[in-house]
Amino acid sequence: MTDVDIVISGGGVAGLTAAAVFGSAGFSVLCVDPAPPITARDAEGADLRSTAFLQPARTLLEEAGLWARLADHAAPLEIMRIVDAGGDLAAPRSVHDFEASELSDAPFGWNLPNWLLRREMTAHLDSLPAVEFRPGTGTAGLLTREAEARVRLSDGSAVRTRLVIAADGRGSPIREAAGITTRVTRYGQKALAFAVTHPIPHGNMSTEIHRSGGPFTLVPLPDYKGMPSSAVIWMEHGPEALRLATLEQDAFETEMSERSCHLFGPLTLTSRRTVWPIISQVAARMSGERVALVAEAAHVVPPIGAQGLNMSLGDMRVLRDLAVAAPERLGDAAMLDAYHRKRHGEVRARVAGIDLLNRVSMAGAQPLRDARAMGLNAIHAIAPVRKALMQLGLGMRP
Repeated sequence: MTDVDIVISGGGVAGLTAAAVFGSAGFSVLCVDPAPPITARDAEGADLRSTAFLQPARTLLEEAGLWARLADHAAPLEIMRIVDAGGDLAAPRSVHDFEASELSDAPFGWNLPNWLLRREMTAHLDSLPAVEFRPGTGTAGLLTREAEARVRLSDGSAVRTRLVIAADGRGSPIREAAGITTRVTRYGQKALAFAVTHPIPHGNMSTEIHRSGGPFTLVPLPDYKGMPSSAVIWMEHGPEALRLATLEQDAFETEMSERSCHLFGPLTLTSRRTVWPIISQVAARMSGERVALVAEAAHVVPPIGAQGLNMSLGDMRVLRDLAVAAPERLGDAAMLDAYHRKRHGEVRARVAGIDLLNRVSMAGAQPLRDARAMGLNAIHAIAPVRKALMQLGLGMRP
């Protein structure tokens, strides 16, 4: 049986980030995932979603040594544009820009495709002597005691550790093994994720278009084959999303260009389409005996406002700070109770806020669409409210 300070279950973007964060902080780390990471854009099974790291995330990524590898691939987000297209015609009836320059000289954040994040993060872990990443190996069992945890792995080996970090997704095996329950909200929605090019440059602007069924969001990517490019998340009611996913490419491009209100000209599909279920989910606790939950093992939200992974990085920042402040207490009950107290209230509040935004965006009845438009107009028109909303979205104190 081998001994490490921390075992991380999950080798997605969150798990790989956690491995870099804790390895750079001086802890020995074993990160495992049953599926090897797919690190090529056009490979079968590649994650075609993108992740926007908001301003506060950059500091954590810099401290973990990750930002130097990511910066050259990142598309800055200078403007957040919200478009209401919920009138009688599928056309913009109001456009509101929220500009990062109102808050600071830095962009709101930086967007990168998830497959590229996995490629750069796994390469960085190879340079950290205290970190071992073991793809193709998962967790097969968990036994916790007051003083330690023992993790049985799918390759037949076992590891003794002081802390197990569950970064293994919304169906987290570690969370289930720790006996932590969740509350799940289903919306009857699915999201299509794909990449496009378009003739009109995005100008480092993230654009969220609201009509019904959920937002249609274009997030800047670096140019692709000499053309401006964006990642798209198109949320719709489940049956409609499945219909769209099976359309021939020409028909799909026609429908997505119409849904985008032609703001960037005709959109050209440049990737596969993947479909993801939309839910909200919150764990009853952020921790158990010798176990800490982070990312989607702890909370799942609809992809609105780039909150998902940035909430996850907030988990890691708090957990790391507690570990560094008292390394001799790594994984003990007092440390993990403090982690739960510091994170759970904020997580629940953010999940509730995003739940409300999603329900508003789904509105199909015309009076509700009109009310949504009036509310957006009012928020944008009052400068202190607009600024406070932007700060709240970034996780800053107004």
